[in-house]
Amino acid sequence: MSTRKTVLVLCTGNSCRSQMGEAILNHDLAGLVHAVSAGTRPQPRVAEGALEALRLAGLPTAGLHPKDVDSLLETPIDLVVSVCDNARETCPVFPRPVPRLHLPFHDPHGEPLESFIAVRDDIRNRLVPAVRAALNL
Repeated sequence: MSTRKTVLVLCTGNSCRSQMGEAILNHDLAGLVHAVSAGTRPQPRVAEGALEALRLAGLPTAGLHPKDVDSLLETPIDLVVSVCDNARETCPVFPRPVPRLHLPFHDPHGEPLESFIAVRDDIRNRLVPAVRAALNL
């Protein structure tokens, strides 16, 4: 019997793309992974467009909030996925080696809801299979 793998979805502000990635992975790979998200410079709150895009897809948003990656350095993580170039460049060094995957997504901040929906769908279409492949799920 295998245990769930912990996946960290890392972005700069942890207010949009990484939050959507966390929600999507926890839904689509339920029982296989436990996804958490964090930012290298977290914003005060999750973008309303990201929350609305998740709600429109029937995905849960309860508990989503920006977190600083430094608060997760001691958490056993099986895979780090950076979803923006800045996060990849500033990703911290974890206490033990952690496999990394870089999968950038467009930042829809300041754009209409349709952009958030497009990014949500792109995350679902590319992130879920990439995590499956990286963790041999």
